Amino acid sequence: MNWWHPERFEQKRGNMETRAKLVKAVRSFFDEQGFYEVETPILQVMPGAEPHLHAFKTELLNPHRDRRQTRYLHTSPEFAMKKLLVAGWPKIYQICHTFRNAEGSPQHNPEFTMIEWYRAHADYRAIMDDCVGLLRAVAMACNITQYRYKNMTADPFANWEILSVCEAFDKYAGFDLEPLLDNESALRTQIKNLDIHTAPDDTWDDLFMRVMGDIIEPHLGQGTPTIIYDYPVSLAALSRPVPSDPRFAERFELYVCGMELGNAFGELTDPQIQRKRFEEDMALKEKLYGERWPLDEDFLASLEHGMPESGGIALGIDRLVMLATGVENIKDISWCN
Repeated sequence: MNWWHPERFEQKRGNMETRAKLVKAVRSFFDEQGFYEVETPILQVMPGAEPHLHAFKTELLNPHRDRRQTRYLHTSPEFAMKKLLVAGWPKIYQICHTFRNAEGSPQHNPEFTMIEWYRAHADYRAIMDDCVGLLRAVAMACNITQYRYKNMTADPFANWEILSVCEAFDKYAGFDLEPLLDNESALRTQIKNLDIHTAPDDTWDDLFMRVMGDIIEPHLGQGTPTIIYDYPVSLAALSRPVPSDPRFAERFELYVCGMELGNAFGELTDPQIQRKRFEEDMALKEKLYGERWPLDEDFLASLEHGMPESGGIALGIDRLVMLATGVENIKDISWCN
């Protein structure tokens, strides 16, 4: 059945009514805390930093220049929003369409809706508190007592599970990650009996993500939402190192019913370190996929000017609606799929 057919919309009516209530509740939550809602350009010079993401590319026809200008649909509004933090905006949020090419699954659309929010003069612990308050506010607005996905539930009003990455590896994978940091051979030896697929050319980061995806993530967010924090620094391109242990970075992810819902950082503000990480990530992207994105020099210049200590997060609105309605396919809560 075509997406625009009246029967198709009727089948989705309840889900879409919940979606409308949910988005309204999200806006109310941040508006009541004095956040400014912002709108930043979707077309960007550098659409993101993650080497494994793929962007949609276009060419701008500029009659005042001799050549075309390449732009990308953003994979996140992060760089543009951080420029606003440098300009002095203290608390900002944005609900926007975001674009990631080559993505498609029951939990992924190449075009989806995201909320990002940032607090200047705050850290990632403040963002954790926001997540607790937001998911509780949304549940009340949607008149639900728990989030649902497949056979799992999560009660946002119960005490949340908050684990460091090392604690999660110990609890769910059965070994201590800390002595294995940056030691690919030792990590490979440790996980050889975990019944997960590995490849000879897997890097340390690849092995880490295989354990996370196959062994740990399915346990997260069951019964109550889970926050897992302090990732190895190699896996946090835009977050700052933990001051007490720079082997780790101030990054956390939010899971509900085994589904990753949000990715947060204590934001990196050092322009030299940020440039170095960008260059390393784009070199890896070129090695793996044969392309690299130009660096956002305006963003790096803004860091030179001085960005305050900040915390921020990207959270998937579509996935939050899935959890509020209990549906198993993202297309069932999208307006035009």
